[in-house]
Amino acid sequence: MVNFFAQWYKRKFSDPHAVTLMVILVASFFFVYFFSQLLMPVFVAIGVAFLLDLPVNRLVNAGFSHTSAVVTIVITFIGVLMIALLGLMPIIWQQSSNLLQEVPNMISQGQTYLLTLPEKYPELVQVEQINSVIAQTKEKFIEWGEVAIKASFSSISNIVALLIYLILVPIMVFFFLKDKKELLTSFKGFLPKERRMASQVGNEMNQQIMNYVRGKVIEIIIIGGVSAVTFIFLGLNYAVLLGVLVGLSVLVPYVGATIVTLPVMLVALFQFGTNAEFGYVMLAYAIIQALDGNLLVPLLFSEAVNLHPVVIIIAVIFFGGLWGFWGVFFAIPLATLVKAVINAWPAGQQDIAAE
Repeated sequence: MVNFFAQWYKRKFSDPHAVTLMVILVASFFFVYFFSQLLMPVFVAIGVAFLLDLPVNRLVNAGFSHTSAVVTIVITFIGVLMIALLGLMPIIWQQSSNLLQEVPNMISQGQTYLLTLPEKYPELVQVEQINSVIAQTKEKFIEWGEVAIKASFSSISNIVALLIYLILVPIMVFFFLKDKKELLTSFKGFLPKERRMASQVGNEMNQQIMNYVRGKVIEIIIIGGVSAVTFIFLGLNYAVLLGVLVGLSVLVPYVGATIVTLPVMLVALFQFGTNAEFGYVMLAYAIIQALDGNLLVPLLFSEAVNLHPVVIIIAVIFFGGLWGFWGVFFAIPLATLVKAVINAWPAGQQDIAAE
């Protein structure tokens, strides 16, 4: 067994470039794992810089100086973001408050309907089963209420964190874009000279992450906007809130769409009952999801992602468990990074001969 591992080590790590790549990956993983909460504004700023790098380059190619292009794009981005927040947040807050106030009425209606099932279908549904479901549902709502109360107590710290993001992130984004070449040169100065494989993986992932972040933001805006407009047209209550939820659901492939289906279906069901309007809402929602998965995603991510759905789900679970929201957001690029490392890793003489 020892001889087997010794031969495997010689095959895989005989190249010093492979050793450099492994050291960089392990060091980066532990650095992000232990300091992710502290340095999260930095990571967010890097993500935003990836998003804005293309329009900056477009302005430079159009004749702008690099500094003026960065200033123009950053100011435009901040302006659009503030307009969107100031326009959407009051509506989302109001609709969220109204929905929370209506939840007890929804629960009461649902309980009344469930209690009629044993009379309609005595052979299939028993009263004891309905009472058990109602009791479990009440327990879950009590747990969610406790979570909401705890969240309200921590709102002050959340406001402080939001202010930090609003101030520090734009400043860091500006300097990341303005001094991009200098920062990259300084970073490379700390790396060993034997970094051919690391440079290969880094160049590949730079383009992958850039395409993914830009595509994912575009997808959120399109799907969220189309969903909100569709729900408003169909007269669905809390249309903007549900549209935002549908837009954010694309952050978690496959799983997000499944989860957000529940609030859309419940709101439509309690508002329209089992009438035709309910069917129209669910049909429109299904069409939006189908167009997203079969048209929009292939157009936006045709060059960025080529992963099996099982791999994507595992990546979402793993990296989401490590780093929360941002782990979910970057789960696909991180899975692509693992794939790029595997493809770039030297096969070794025996492996090549075996092929």
